[in-house]
Amino acid sequence: MIKQGTQSWNPGTYDTQLGFVSKLGKGILDWLDPQPGEHILDLGCGTGDLAVEIAGTGSKVTGMDQSEAMIVSARSKYPDITFIVGDGEQFSFEAPFDAIFSNAALHWMKNARGVIESVRDSLKSGGRFVAEFGGKGNVDGFVRAFYEVMPRYGIEPAERNPWYFPSIGEYTSLLEQYGFEVRIAEHFDRPTPLPEGDTGVMHWLDGFGDAFFKGLEDAARQSAKQEVYEAAKQKLPTASGVYLADYRRIRISAVKL
Repeated sequence: MIKQGTQSWNPGTYDTQLGFVSKLGKGILDWLDPQPGEHILDLGCGTGDLAVEIAGTGSKVTGMDQSEAMIVSARSKYPDITFIVGDGEQFSFEAPFDAIFSNAALHWMKNARGVIESVRDSLKSGGRFVAEFGGKGNVDGFVRAFYEVMPRYGIEPAERNPWYFPSIGEYTSLLEQYGFEVRIAEHFDRPTPLPEGDTGVMHWLDGFGDAFFKGLEDAARQSAKQEVYEAAKQKLPTASGVYLADYRRIRISAVKL
């Protein structure tokens, strides 16, 4: 999903404790509307759960992810689908795709221009680019907790922040600059329950916050994580006793001209 050395991925943890990411991404598949025989790239495919959904429509799917661990897991789970390790910010294929799909991955790719240029060059003329990812203000409660706590541990959060959360205007303008026509674009709130009470907040930090803690000794790492955990709980909304990740998502559907 992102470059090695900034965020570490544990496929088992991702599937068992953070499986809501793929489940909530199923809605964007309606926008993709995959057709039998189409060749579709799942960009930032993770452990392959949405790639197999697409393949179930009769499309030929290739899944690509930066994380070798995620790809190993995807190949084990779904051996009939092609999965490859690749850099989402710079890639190319010999044969162009009918469509490129991405869920919950583009916000890990800070070189947005590189992503969009690679997508354009890997699509057929008239090909579709359909994606959902974090938009401006996404997980703001967690972000503010990191920025509050980490300077106390000698870490500048802005230098460690692995995310790209653009506004809808910023991203659609980039698409137009690179030869896309944007057909649909939405920026919306999607408060997402974190299961298992307080434990769900820590699971989120374990799964997605690794970049902020890298380089700390074990004791300092655990102390910093506990402080971020406590700070985040003060900032996150709740409903029926459950903490909510304050997700704000962008969905786009664009066509290569």
